[in-house]
This record gives sequence, C-alpha cells and structure tokens, in this order.
Amino acid sequence: MSARPIASLSLGFGLVSIPVKLFSAAEPSAGVRLHLLAPDGARVRQQYVSERSGKRIERREMVKGYEFEKDRYVVFTPDELHELDEHDDPAIDIVAFVPADAVDPLYVDKAWLLAPDKRGAKPYALLREAMRESGRCALARWTFRGKQSVVQVRPLDEGLVLQTLLYADELRRPADLDIAPVTVAKAELQLARQLIDQISQDHYDPAQFHDEERERIQAAIERKIAGRQVVEQAPREERAGAQVIDLMDALRASLGGPKGGKAASPTRAPARGERPARRAAAKPPAKSAAKPRTAPSAKRAAGARR
Repeated sequence: MSARPIASLSLGFGLVSIPVKLFSAAEPSAGVRLHLLAPDGARVRQQYVSERSGKRIERREMVKGYEFEKDRYVVFTPDELHELDEHDDPAIDIVAFVPADAVDPLYVDKAWLLAPDKRGAKPYALLREAMRESGRCALARWTFRGKQSVVQVRPLDEGLVLQTLLYADELRRPADLDIAPVTVAKAELQLARQLIDQISQDHYDPAQFHDEERERIQAAIERKIAGRQVVEQAPREERAGAQVIDLMDALRASLGGPKGGKAASPTRAPARGERPARRAAAKPPAKSAAKPRTAPSAKRAAGARR
C-alpha cells in the first residue's frame, strides 16, 4: 500500500516555486496500540468533569484559558482564538542556505518527506542536486497545524527531507544543568578510548536495532489470540560485572570482552568511605515453577479481541 500525502505544498527557491507533497517520515503501523477496555471487554470513553461542581462537561461547552495566577484564568472565545491562530500556509519559504552540518541535531524536532508533484519533478531534482554538490541545506519558514516553524530541508537519497527545528528558547542545554567539573586521569581516558575503539563502527545501520519491547508485546498478543498462556519472563541473571569495585577495573573488564561484541556491564564505583561490594554467594537451584494457569476459554479470548 503506497503512502498517502498529508498535504500539497510549494517549496520557494528564489523565484522558483516547486510543487511538492508532504509525507510522514514515520511508519504509523509500526507501533503496537493497546486500548482501554471495561471488564466486559467493551471500549471505554473519556469524560471531562468540572473540578468545582463535579458536573460532566461536553466538549462544545469548553473554553480555553491561560492561568496567570493560581486558579485565575484569562479566557479566550473561539473568535478570539481564531484571530490569534496562525493559519496554515502551503508555502515553504527558503530564507538561507547553511552548511549541511551547521544545525545541531539537538534542535531537530520532527521529520517529514517531500516528494515532487507531477509539475515539479525537474526543479525538485535541480534543488536536491544543487544542495548535495554545495554541501548545504536550506533553512525555511513554514506554518502547519497552527504553528509557525523554522525548518531544515536537505537531500536524502533521491528525495528531500523536511525537519522542523526547535526555537532557541524551547531547548534546554547542558549548561542549564548542575554538572560539577571532574578531572579525568590520563590512564582512565586511555582505557576509555581503547574501549571506544574496540566497539566502534564506521556506519550507523538502523536495521541492526529492533524495538524489543514491541516485539515482546506483539508475541504476547499472538499467544493471546491463539488462546495460549502468556509466560512470564525468567528473572534476569546478575550482571557479570557486579563484583567490579573500581572504575579502572571496570574499564579493563570491558576491554576483556570479545571484539565487536557487548562489553561487560559497567558498574558504579564506590563512593568515598563506602565499602566495596562483596561477591555474591552462589544461589541454590530455584524451586520448580508454580503450576501455570489454564489457557483462557475460547469465549473469553473472543471477548478480549473486541
């Protein structure tokens, strides 16, 4: 099934207006969505209730307001909000071209894909290749869904990516955090560099990573549909590095792992005055697991699928 465009836009490049279509860069069907159900298996609905009177409020009765003091609001009518609202603009106006690495990835908010309309194939390809050869990306202004944003447009493979950027006052920097200065010993730095070199890769391959939680939930759903029991996971084994008590020892233990594989799990170094952790005693064999519950009946399984 081909992707459906979200909107038809125009990308302004000097005096050239390039008709494009906007697509979401994320695959909406990739996630697993669990619904809230009543005990009888029916879907539930959300209701809004006044905190003061306890009365149920219909959506058409609601108004919007800004809390300027505790429990005091200035209220806006729908007409006032309509006047203040930034109306969507189909034009993406390029205002500058900057080096491709000039935008800190921390500012990137959401990503979209731009594809040429039938009439825009040639200028679309021209802009894409010009940015690729110059090593630059475009900065533009764009209003969408009631919000004006600064966006970055850059080439990707045979297409263009549009990424909305956060404003400077929307972003928190490390300087805003209380991070105390720490002196790093040269020997520690050398071992850390060796560990980095040992598990370094030349490229990022997103295919090597999977959403393991989603896969577990999906597998549990399939077992539920088939009427089988959802087996609880066995407790995780104690980390191999639990007996490591020193940062240098932890780094050396990590370097001792197989090249390219997972390094030994790092552990916290003891605080000043704290006794080192003792090696845990061997645990006796676990008792036999409790008798599993019976699988749900076909009738109950059918109700859960509603």
